[in-house]
Amino acid sequence: MTDTSAGFVALIGEPNAGKSTLLNRMVGAKVSIVTHKVQTTRARIRGVAMEGNAQLIFVDTPGIFAPRRRLDRAMVAAAWSGAADADLVVLLIEAHRGVTEGVKVILSALNERAGGRPVALAINKIDKVQADKLLALSKELNELYAFTETFMISAEKGHGVDDLRKWLAGKVPAGPWLYPEDQIADLPLRMIAAEMTREKLTLRLHQELPYQLTVETENWEDRKDGSVKIDQLIYVMRDGHKGILLGHKGETIKAVGKAAREELEEFLGRRVHLFLQVKVRPNWLNEAERYTEMGLNFKDGNA
Repeated sequence: MTDTSAGFVALIGEPNAGKSTLLNRMVGAKVSIVTHKVQTTRARIRGVAMEGNAQLIFVDTPGIFAPRRRLDRAMVAAAWSGAADADLVVLLIEAHRGVTEGVKVILSALNERAGGRPVALAINKIDKVQADKLLALSKELNELYAFTETFMISAEKGHGVDDLRKWLAGKVPAGPWLYPEDQIADLPLRMIAAEMTREKLTLRLHQELPYQLTVETENWEDRKDGSVKIDQLIYVMRDGHKGILLGHKGETIKAVGKAAREELEEFLGRRVHLFLQVKVRPNWLNEAERYTEMGLNFKDGNA
């Protein structure tokens, strides 16, 4: 039998550094929501990628930032916990933003939290800066932390991603595969479906509202004709939010539902009947059950 290897890889970085895009590129399918809004990844989504005889299980962590609310604190705790549980860590830095204050905070915490495991540096969005600036940035970062390896990548365009995946495959421990070969994410389909709808809401809405709503898949019914009926609840904190979400004559929620349904049909490869309902729930940010739904630990949000 061929020797196999498998291991967990944590992708860490500031919000919006491109972790979700890199995960999706590595796995070859959309398992983590990608938006231009920051802090949109809430749960530690695992995507599974195969590289030769190696299985790479990616832990896509929420962005690490200065937390203000309970949800923020739980997200940052989940990010560091993802790094602590992994065999390898990849720190993603945006080339054009360089060494920000947030990056410095992550680098100082890595000394404490990496626990001797290999940490690779991936400088992302390399198409946005000149080559000489990239080399200077790489040198500066490697002086601040002893990275095992440095990669120049564009997660969006795919540049350098294969090299990174091959390197990771060579570093994970020998052992049996942990997931079936054809499984790309360990999130229940209900959660992936909720994330897809939340992505469409985030893209459609602006300012603070996306962080004050959550989506739950309430019901999932496989039908005899091969289609699936999905009922989802969108929780918002105020009546005013409900009006914004519904839009004039329900136009906003209809557009969101259509976009989410189309993406779900593509992802599942079957017909989807999607029904969205908006409910006002003023305290959802303080309800333990909502955190469990998002794969977060409610207690991690304690100040």
